[in-house]
Amino acid sequence: MKLPREVIIGKNVLERVPEVCGELRLGKKVLIVTGETTYRIAGGRLASLMNDSFEVEIEKIGEASEKNVKNVVDISKKIKADFIIAAGGGRVIDVAKLASKIVGIEFVSIPTAASHDGIASAIASIKNSRGVTSRAAEPPIAVVADTEIIKSSPYRLLASGCGDVISKYTSVKDWMLAKQVKDEEISEYSIAMSEMAAEIIVQAENEIPQRGEAAIRKVIKALISCGVAMSIAGSSRPASGSEHKFSHALDILTEKPALHGEQCAVGSIMAMYLHGGDWREVRDALKNIGAPTTAEELDIDSRLIVDALVSAKKIKPHRYTILEHLNINKDKAEKAARYTGVIE
Repeated sequence: MKLPREVIIGKNVLERVPEVCGELRLGKKVLIVTGETTYRIAGGRLASLMNDSFEVEIEKIGEASEKNVKNVVDISKKIKADFIIAAGGGRVIDVAKLASKIVGIEFVSIPTAASHDGIASAIASIKNSRGVTSRAAEPPIAVVADTEIIKSSPYRLLASGCGDVISKYTSVKDWMLAKQVKDEEISEYSIAMSEMAAEIIVQAENEIPQRGEAAIRKVIKALISCGVAMSIAGSSRPASGSEHKFSHALDILTEKPALHGEQCAVGSIMAMYLHGGDWREVRDALKNIGAPTTAEELDIDSRLIVDALVSAKKIKPHRYTILEHLNINKDKAEKAARYTGVIE
């Protein structure tokens, strides 16, 4: 397994990035990958901080696409970058981590929002002609999360991150089901980490909307723990189950999907119901945090919710979940969505 060697969370810690990179002896040539908006938030300032001690190149990207990954790979090779820094949200981080794996150099994660668990994971979600696919990528050698920057991001992004973490309850249930039915090998330690992360968020469900320093730290730590759990397991299994398959299905079916964590949150409500678990606890925690719990709040047509739950079995068909176990069809999917209040 490969885990971050440095994790720094706190106010104004962006200024410590040059020091961290120097201590880790990553080299002198760095490619900073950022976005148009996140350049103004953090990328530009980071470049100024790095300029004193490093040779800096900046690449701004939009979506997490194969084209952008190729562009970052090509630029990295052209300038002979020693390492890559991602300063941005999930899309920026996903492109940087996959490009760094392809090139064979280290990657530093500087999240500008706490919207999903890609902050510290070795999995990248990349858009291609078939939709969004998960790719094995390079986990960060360091994570530097500035709480002031993350606190200033839209609250919707923070709530989405919480939804992604809470959905680990059903990811873990799916994995344990696969162990029981298919004798799939599991990692008890990574399962414990995922469950612990979800529990941290649920226990702080009334604190998080206040956006205090302590609450922001808890969300970031929980997201990083989920990424570490995946590295320990050697796959996304402890953090991605039926609820993530549902989210990926929505990405394919809808012209305008909601945020990843929001879709996983709604998926986890229905998945917990299908598992016979306490889906109301999941729903209530999400409501208290301010994350979506219905199709209406996702701004997605109810029919697509049902269709996505049915077609989710086609996403990673080798990954056994409650959807395969119950052989979910349209009637079962509609019943789960209506009973839990996801659709009316």
